[in-house]
Amino acid sequence: MSEALYNTSSVLVLPDFNLSTEAVFPAFLFASLSYMIIFFCNLILILTIVLNKSLHHPMYLILLNLPIHDLIGASAFFPQFIKQILTGSRTTQYSTCVAQAFFIHIYAGGTVFTLTAMAYDRYIAICCPLKYNSVMTNAHVMRLITGVWVCSLVTIGLLFILLLRLPRCRYEFTNSYCDNPSLLSLVCADTTINNIYGLFLVAITQVIANGMILYTYLQILVACFRSKGTDTKAKALQTCATHLAVFLLLECLGLFTIISYRIQGISPQLRKFLGMCTLIFPPTLNPIIYGLRTQEIREKFVHFIKNKILPFGAF
Repeated sequence: MSEALYNTSSVLVLPDFNLSTEAVFPAFLFASLSYMIIFFCNLILILTIVLNKSLHHPMYLILLNLPIHDLIGASAFFPQFIKQILTGSRTTQYSTCVAQAFFIHIYAGGTVFTLTAMAYDRYIAICCPLKYNSVMTNAHVMRLITGVWVCSLVTIGLLFILLLRLPRCRYEFTNSYCDNPSLLSLVCADTTINNIYGLFLVAITQVIANGMILYTYLQILVACFRSKGTDTKAKALQTCATHLAVFLLLECLGLFTIISYRIQGISPQLRKFLGMCTLIFPPTLNPIIYGLRTQEIREKFVHFIKNKILPFGAF
């Protein structure tokens, strides 16, 4: 099929997974189970927080946005990935690819902004406990959550507006899913503005947001070690360790993925692996980490299962 035909019909060619007949079912099973685990674990975390009024506190209301972003990222990636495994098709519509890329970036950006808001909440709670109730009011929490979504939608929306204005002259993908760098590689025009804005976004997420997160947790650790209360110190350290584990997991995978696009000689297979890890591991581990490590959520989840789910099973 000619390149002109691909451009006219807005069809893109995805890379071939080169799966043998015997490997199709295990790959399909792995992808399906991964998506089901991500979907149900994050959904359970959302329902546990929403349905328990005792968890309607600033920390948990901000945390609620994390599984929502995880579901957005997983739902943008896995259905297309599973379809490609089952059908063996290497083509996709350009509009479908853009939509997938947009929601994957919303997941990544929104997660970073949510973790920043969570770090701010913990900083006020531990370093300024007497001011916590007066600072973290319901109105202020709603402003933080609104800020998370507005920042994500505006920054990512502008990223794709800049992308969609450019003409395409290529149609073959090297990545296993759609994202902004992959779509930008199809462009046959000057991408200087896009590159500058992309670096600006990296600066916001990797320098400013992550700098704020690291600074707040450093202050929290200092405050914890200065505290004389053993129980307070242990609880604060446990909460911070949970948040830091999620942050470091996402940050390491995300940073390696970003760097892989900037290094021309890096293996495409390694780039695919890093990108897929970013979309699989954080959404899988986040609800498990918060569900198992956060005592209040764990207790409410067990209570929810015993009182809401098991009675129906008795019938």
